[in-house]
This record gives sequence, structure tokens and C-alpha cells, in this order.
Amino acid sequence: MKYLCLLFFVMGSNTLYAAGINTDLFTRNNLHVVADTDTIIRKQSVSVGINYGSDALFFGRTGPVKYPFVTGDLIYNTKQGFFAYGSILKVLGYTPIDEVDLGGGYFYKFSKDFSGAASYTRFIFNKDANVIKSASSNDVNLKNSYDWHFVKTSVIMDYLFGKSNDFFVTVTNSKYIETSWSIFDDKDYLSFNPSFNFITGTQNFVQRYSLDHRFKDDIDNIYVHNDPNSARYNRKFKMLNYSFKLPIAYNRPHYTLEASWRYSIPVNVEGALENRKESFFNFTFYYLFY
Repeated sequence: MKYLCLLFFVMGSNTLYAAGINTDLFTRNNLHVVADTDTIIRKQSVSVGINYGSDALFFGRTGPVKYPFVTGDLIYNTKQGFFAYGSILKVLGYTPIDEVDLGGGYFYKFSKDFSGAASYTRFIFNKDANVIKSASSNDVNLKNSYDWHFVKTSVIMDYLFGKSNDFFVTVTNSKYIETSWSIFDDKDYLSFNPSFNFITGTQNFVQRYSLDHRFKDDIDNIYVHNDPNSARYNRKFKMLNYSFKLPIAYNRPHYTLEASWRYSIPVNVEGALENRKESFFNFTFYYLFY
């Protein structure tokens, strides 16, 4: 049986669409998640990776300018299902290190088709960090997935707290496809995991981000002057984003190289935040030690 197979992760989850550890780095059945391509290893394992993203996307929202970034990730997974991880993020062209994420959690499995994970992540930001995610500092995440065989459905719940408090529910439907043929030898293969998801939740982090950056001329378009009407609007639980994602990965027993394209459609955008339909590109490399 091949060692690498497609999976998921969360945390940031989605919350980690953008920064910090790739929330698709989970663990499952004593295995690890690698990017959108996760690794099923029934052993204690450590995985290290690097990721490039064309812009920082956080629960369906982006900042007023593009923030291309790179991250470095380290994940430790135990046989019992516990995992711990750390990530550093640098926005290209800005401070040396913009963010450090630390977290851990537990993977559980109710049946062959029904599994999930619970995790906590602490976000630590440089005082000059500009990514919109910087309005939050803690995330409690619960993810449950059911494999219907023709499609896998995942429901992710995130509670973020710190400078602002927000609650999100993300629903993803995906289909993992793996080639039956090899590329260079009998130990490699390609995998695809097209998905569609939608995010619902509050967006108090937009108001907080605006207030924290009100002194910067280049993001005046997001400053909402602490408007009570905007604050009430952001507290409402509503649809935030629809997106389509297509990752393609080259897999070998110990590593995965993946490229992915996501098309994001923001809805109910806070009036001062100019988010529009946008394409995002990510390139990820993960190496697994076990």
C-alpha cells in the first residue's frame, strides 16, 4: 500500500488558508497531513515543510493589499493520535518574521469513514504584522469528516479569541483521486483533491484590524472610524465566502510536492473592506520522517 494519500487539516484551518501552519496538515489514524495531500503513516512521525502563497486569505477575507508569503512548518505526530506543530510565516518584502504559530491537538476516528480532530493554536505576531489575521491570537478548532466514498464532507468549527472574538463554520466537499500509474518508477504517483467549500461566521476581526491600522495611509480604504453600525454588522453570523480549490500533488514514500489553485468568492463583505473575487496560488513541499 502506498504511504502517501490525500487528507486534510485545519487549524487555522481554513483558518489557515493563509498564514501559519497549513491547516491541512492534520493527523489521521496515526498519520500526518501534508498540505492538501496528507500522509497516512501508522507510526510516530515528524514532517517538515515549506509553503508559498500568492496572498494571505483568512476565513474568506484578505487585506487591502496583496501579501504573498512563505511559511515553514514542523509537525510531530504520535501513534496514539496526539500531534503538535509549529509554523513561522514571512510576508515577502516586510519584516523578517511576521508570525509564529504553535499548537497541538488530538485525532480521533469513530469508524472507517467517520473521523475528526480537535486542536488549539496560538498566533504570535510581530508588532508590525499587516496580515488581516493579526486581529486574532487564539483558535480552538474542531473538525469532523465523513467519507461517503463518492465525496468526503468535512465540517469545521473555529472559535477565535483575543483582540476580537469570532465563530466560524466551514463546510467542505472534496473528492480524492489517485493515479493507478506511476511517473518515474513504481514508488511515485499523482493525486488530486478538488473541493468546494463555503464559510459562515462573524467578522469582528475586520473591525479590529481596521482600528489597529488606522494610522496607515496605504490602508485607509479599510478604516471604518469605529462606526457602531459596522460593528453591529460584523457581529452578525452570515455567509462569508464560497471557494473552489484544485490541488495536484506529486507523491513519493517520504515527500509530497503540491501546487494548488483556489478561486475565492467573498460575500457580505464589510463595507469598508474592498474584497473581490480572486485567484490564489500555493506551492507546498513536505518531507516525512518516520
